[in-house]
Amino acid sequence: MQAQLLRHTGPMANAPLQFDEVPDPVPGPGELLLTLSACGVCRTDLQLCEGDLAPRVLPVIPGHQSVGRVSGLGSGVEGWSIDDRAGVGWLAGACGTCNLCRRGLENLCEQARFTGWDRDGGFATKMTVRADFAFSLPAGAGDLEVAPLLCGGVIGYRALKMSGIEPGGSLGLYGFGASALLAIQVALHWGCEVFVVTRSTEERARALEMGAAWAGGYDEAPPVRLQAAVTFAPVGSVVVAALGALEPGGVVAVNAIHLDEIPAFPYENLWGERQIRSVANFTRTDAREFLDLSAQLPIRTVVDPYALSDANQALANVKSGVVNGAAVLEMRPGAGRKSPSEAARLIHG
Repeated sequence: MQAQLLRHTGPMANAPLQFDEVPDPVPGPGELLLTLSACGVCRTDLQLCEGDLAPRVLPVIPGHQSVGRVSGLGSGVEGWSIDDRAGVGWLAGACGTCNLCRRGLENLCEQARFTGWDRDGGFATKMTVRADFAFSLPAGAGDLEVAPLLCGGVIGYRALKMSGIEPGGSLGLYGFGASALLAIQVALHWGCEVFVVTRSTEERARALEMGAAWAGGYDEAPPVRLQAAVTFAPVGSVVVAALGALEPGGVVAVNAIHLDEIPAFPYENLWGERQIRSVANFTRTDAREFLDLSAQLPIRTVVDPYALSDANQALANVKSGVVNGAAVLEMRPGAGRKSPSEAARLIHG
């Protein structure tokens, strides 16, 4: 099969991924073999390739927003058949028996394993996945369009839950990339008044077009006190800015697996029972809830497609912020960049 291998971390300018032919994976007991059609490109993949997120195994195939068809079944698999469509997310496994797993917090399990980090992911034409950690996908969504839902969408949904935002509440979204583009749709469905803070004038305009009540830069404060905020930018100063915009009792949910240092700030910004909460991965329950909700609304995605061979370029574009929506690798022969009009794909729209 074809795959993008990370053998050594390094800056994207050095193209750390190597496009190569490797043996097809073989599904073990309880596993599915998927022939892939698409895989979303996430900022976590970028952080892994550049070494901000220390690799756990090398070489490894990154990618954790994968969509494909079941082409092989390991022994003992139930509930899946050949040619079923399946999705794969970040969480690749958990023990299921520890205190955290029993409390519904499998995302925090000390034995949790993650796709594209602990085991090979979806920057390839085939991959294996534990059958009990694969997801059935909404019937109306195309493969490229559904891929970004499997990480950016689900983790954004969990971040909203962790922020404690209530229907009709005032919500701040700090950063407006691929995950926030999906989270705002859920928040607006809940009747929230959404205030977007981002450095990009284009992203501010898009936020207003999507229904945000206000959009401004990082040097601006929202015009109202926020009941909750979610930060998507992996920058500590943004967390402090969001905290300063909260009303008493509010929560900042930090949606980042890697964050630079949080600068010192006055205790008064935290006082009044304000909270900062990290958002660590997601559970299968989160994923199933969000995928069901995505079909009901429906959630719209904007996709910027790349050929599998162009994974380094896709990651470089994610880093520089020039991606139109969500970058997605497309596995079919002849796949590649589309014109902007072709790249803007909408689920059911």
